[in-house]
Amino acid sequence: MFGTRHAVVVTHSRLRESGTVVEEAVGQLTQAGFEVSIIDNIEAPDFGKQPPVVSERTEIVVVLGGDGTILRAAELVHCTSVPILGVNLGHVGFLAEFESFQMSEAIRRVAEHDYSIDERMIAHVDVWLPGASEPIEDWALNDITLERADRGKMVELSIRVDDVEMSSFGCDGVIVSTPTGSTAYAFSAGGPIMWPNVKALQLVPLAAHALFARPLIIGSGSTFAIDILEDSTSDGWICCDGRRQCALPRGTRVEVRESKSTLRLARLSGVPFTNRLVTKFDLPVVGWREQARKTGGVHHGHVFPEDKETNE
Repeated sequence: MFGTRHAVVVTHSRLRESGTVVEEAVGQLTQAGFEVSIIDNIEAPDFGKQPPVVSERTEIVVVLGGDGTILRAAELVHCTSVPILGVNLGHVGFLAEFESFQMSEAIRRVAEHDYSIDERMIAHVDVWLPGASEPIEDWALNDITLERADRGKMVELSIRVDDVEMSSFGCDGVIVSTPTGSTAYAFSAGGPIMWPNVKALQLVPLAAHALFARPLIIGSGSTFAIDILEDSTSDGWICCDGRRQCALPRGTRVEVRESKSTLRLARLSGVPFTNRLVTKFDLPVVGWREQARKTGGVHHGHVFPEDKETNE
């Protein structure tokens, strides 16, 4: 005889109070044979502190919300093998697998074990405070931001890769992103999009006062080291995934590398990341020259040379 199947639904109270979607999801999971627990309003833990994780008996965590809710749920499965399935009730929803209107299909396929696992790289961070004998450890699925603590000043940073100094500059801060986070804050700051199967980390400077302050991408075997210089005009501030935060005095070193742990996302559709990218960003896949040719070779009063008629 099979034991009881356990599922955890992660959402937030606003969704529970504003409609029936959470109630419907719990009802469908229960009907499918799951014992369901609901977790919402997850407060961000202190930096360097691991909050309690879900029980090892948990088969899957179903997230109802946007990518921010998935980042909260990631804390509940960190260092476990429990997968997350996201049903997007937010805006862009890059991490979610299904939209809200597809929830019934998602739960049916979870009940039938009809899904695959997409393992996402996680970044590990060590914060060495001045004079510390051991680091404060944390992690990020999306990104780690190191910013100025004083909004009116710049923070002076030195950037190293594998202990070789690459650059130093004053700036508003830097973002160190995983491939998963490359479509989030790092993208908004001008960083490139990295496909999820790439094993790399990127560093994107924020408003750096320097001639060479371009995004850097390193392989998974390398480490970024970021020092807040002793003569910086501002202290620093670190934040992982927009949640776990800590003040950083001058003289702090932050090291970021690939974590040994991964996050397991349940994937059901098999849709390539490229399709997801085009859909979520509504990318104009037909260029204006191609569009102009389809409409007669004219674009804002101009005729392309190759479309002109000859009078020979």
